[in-house]
Amino acid sequence: MSKIRTRFAPSPTGRMHVGNLRTALYAYLIAKHEGGDFILRIEDTDQERLVEGAVDIIYRTLAKTGLIHDEGPDIDKGVGPYVQSERQAQGIYLEYAKQLVEKGEAYYCFCDKDRLATLNREVAGKEINVYDKHCLSLSKAEVEAKLAAGIPYVIRQNNPTEGTTTFHDEIYGDISVDNAELDDMILIKSDGYPTYNFANVVDDHLMGITHVVRGNEYLSSSPKYNRLYDAFGWDVPVYVHCPLITDENHQKLSKRCGHSSYEDLIDQGFLTEAIVNFVALLGWSPSNNEEIFSLEGLTKEFDYRHMSKSPAVFDYTKLKWMNGEYIKAMDDDKFYEMAEPYLKKALSRNIDLKKIASMVKTRIEIFPDICELVDFLEELPEYDTAMYEHKKMKTTKESSLEVLQELLPKLEAQEDYSNDALYQLLLAYVEEKGCKNGYAMWPVRTAVSGKQMTPAGATEIMELLGKEESIRRIKKGIELLQNA
Repeated sequence: MSKIRTRFAPSPTGRMHVGNLRTALYAYLIAKHEGGDFILRIEDTDQERLVEGAVDIIYRTLAKTGLIHDEGPDIDKGVGPYVQSERQAQGIYLEYAKQLVEKGEAYYCFCDKDRLATLNREVAGKEINVYDKHCLSLSKAEVEAKLAAGIPYVIRQNNPTEGTTTFHDEIYGDISVDNAELDDMILIKSDGYPTYNFANVVDDHLMGITHVVRGNEYLSSSPKYNRLYDAFGWDVPVYVHCPLITDENHQKLSKRCGHSSYEDLIDQGFLTEAIVNFVALLGWSPSNNEEIFSLEGLTKEFDYRHMSKSPAVFDYTKLKWMNGEYIKAMDDDKFYEMAEPYLKKALSRNIDLKKIASMVKTRIEIFPDICELVDFLEELPEYDTAMYEHKKMKTTKESSLEVLQELLPKLEAQEDYSNDALYQLLLAYVEEKGCKNGYAMWPVRTAVSGKQMTPAGATEIMELLGKEESIRRIKKGIELLQNA
């Protein structure tokens, strides 16, 4: 078997959609699982859709996710990848289109916009343009005369109108399409640029691509591609079409949903490793049902034969859980480096940020969670005294008021406000009172935090706040309970 060669061929039209990232990842994994090559090709032939800076986004995203391509026009000097507009300037695509014209598999079309507009028709509620092969009947002399006169033209594929075309996809099996449904698609546009449909076939052949990985929206175009391969006498690559990605409502994942691109997710505080891991599972399942994978682990385990035909649901809750697992496994220093900006955003007071980071590490799923988790350290929030009531701790508003009033003079007399010293003070009170730990700890934690959920216990919070602020908050709790 020849060496596997795959490619990722994005169009630079904006941020990298999750679906595009999955295509790149699967193409990379299919190649690397077998020790093959992964090629990057920028398909920028549709000049009207190009977005400034989008090529840099592609490079940056692939570099950060570890999907490094193997070759380019001058990869040894760090130059790459292949860029179709540069190849177009060399006349590659026009040359191959003219070969098809000579074979009768393509033809020049000189129809103007006004005539083409008359060919529009509605199919399944959509207006489409189906060309009627008008220019196929032009004689060679007529074609040459129009070319010599400089009349604008396109080159169209000459597809049959009878019979069927069958192709095989590794995920969806054999698919047959009536040739009557195959429009004579444009191969070379009037500006001289090739269409995506034509350029990717030519380049896939010239670059020796053995496996073509793409979204299942291209299934309907595959018969046209196969007819091009057959017309040239080229080998057809192995097709691997990925299932649709939907949102939780089973609608196609929209660019407007807020988390449809890699950069959207990074902006929301997700880790690159978690995103890659999650995206790998959007349509593929490992044989052992494992869920947490490094890129190296994915490369070893990935088998495209375990991909699904069914739409993959982008489960945002699961992604957050997975990100939380990656955060828990992070090196403490690396975690602090990433958490520090969020801690500084939430807290302006002089406080031990490293200690807070160690407290929140196992309690967050994405980094922005930090702000909501620690904001009470900056300022005591408004809270309902009903929070003092806790069935499990057997506390009431009345018992909580009594505990805080009895502890206040002890806490005012305490000089050492380290966690250990404060914990011993509260334990001594519990023993003296003859109650459970929570009976005393809950009212104190509620008073100093104003929250039901905190990243630390009562004494850890008081250590962070210091004596003056802790006492102020205890007094505030007593005041609220007295007025309840």
